Amino acid sequence: MSKEPSQDKQMPFFDHLEELRQRLLKSFFAIVLGAVLSLLLVKPLVKILEAPAGSIHFLQLAPGEFLFVSIKVAGYAGLIIALPYIVFQILSFVLPGLNENEKRLIAPAVAGSGILFIFGIFFAWWALVPAALKFLISYGADVVEPLWSIEKYLDFVLLLMVGTGLSFQIPILQFLLGLFGLVQWKQMLSAWRWVLMGSAIAGAVITPSTDPITMLLLATSILFLFLLGILLVAITDQFKEQIPPTVHPP
Repeated sequence: MSKEPSQDKQMPFFDHLEELRQRLLKSFFAIVLGAVLSLLLVKPLVKILEAPAGSIHFLQLAPGEFLFVSIKVAGYAGLIIALPYIVFQILSFVLPGLNENEKRLIAPAVAGSGILFIFGIFFAWWALVPAALKFLISYGADVVEPLWSIEKYLDFVLLLMVGTGLSFQIPILQFLLGLFGLVQWKQMLSAWRWVLMGSAIAGAVITPSTDPITMLLLATSILFLFLLGILLVAITDQFKEQIPPTVHPP
């Protein structure tokens, strides 16, 4: 009788740790490589980040300030460039330990996480940053002339962009909780009042400018993402009911 290769081969615990270490190192080196490449094009990247500020003039207030800002911008850009490779490493580590039904759902979830993160970054640059700057510039336009530190400005923009990208992971978190049966979509829907309050608090915490326009836009986005996550969990429940359980041959 011929033996079929086992698809459920077990790895020792320390082999799992070693594999995780190797994949983390590869992801780290991918970020460093992306950052080095971004450093070569950092001036065009900074100009793109300055675009929402319009005609505002930026100053270098200390020797070497723009150099450190360039390294910071290149680091963030390197993370974004390396994101597809990091997602690949996560999938390569997680998928072998899942059954076929889970693989069909986890792989799109991880890929969707990367897409939502990038979408959140662009949403912040396109909508949140201009709204915040418009409010802040117009508030004191008749009293002070806006001349900003390039470091302070880019810290503000990068923090808002990354914070928004992370907040866009809410539907994926809900999807995973629903996938493993930890929370039902009806339970999520029943907690909408708490989510409404939490989105307002999150909008205030994530938004570095503390202006009401940006906080309202971000809080509304978080609430919309939460409702989207409920829809994903409901669809996943229907999908799981239609898929027969995996039966392993004896």
